[in-house]
Amino acid sequence: MKWLKRHMKWLKRGLVVLFVGYFGLFASVMWAMRLPPARFGAFMRYMPAMVVFGALPAERMWLWARRGALTEGDMAPDFSLPTVQDKSHRVTLSSYRGSKPVVLVFGSYT
Repeated sequence: MKWLKRHMKWLKRGLVVLFVGYFGLFASVMWAMRLPPARFGAFMRYMPAMVVFGALPAERMWLWARRGALTEGDMAPDFSLPTVQDKSHRVTLSSYRGSKPVVLVFGSYT
């Protein structure tokens, strides 16, 4: 009986350490996912992908971290981007408001 009691005590401690470690991993990855993409990439460079995508619900975490506050019908937030050809000029979305329809393409279109 003494032997079983001692092992149960260590099992409980081990489970607590495992839970705290998992929660720490979850919290740190979630924090990093809310950073700008360049900083998130720098964080992920040091994280083993199998740990993040194998042990955590990473896809759901990503969707939760990157969800926006816009709903259908809301006005798009203003942003400014360099032109594609020479990168010396900038185009601002608000400069087209009320004059031309604007189509935003995200991702690859090739």
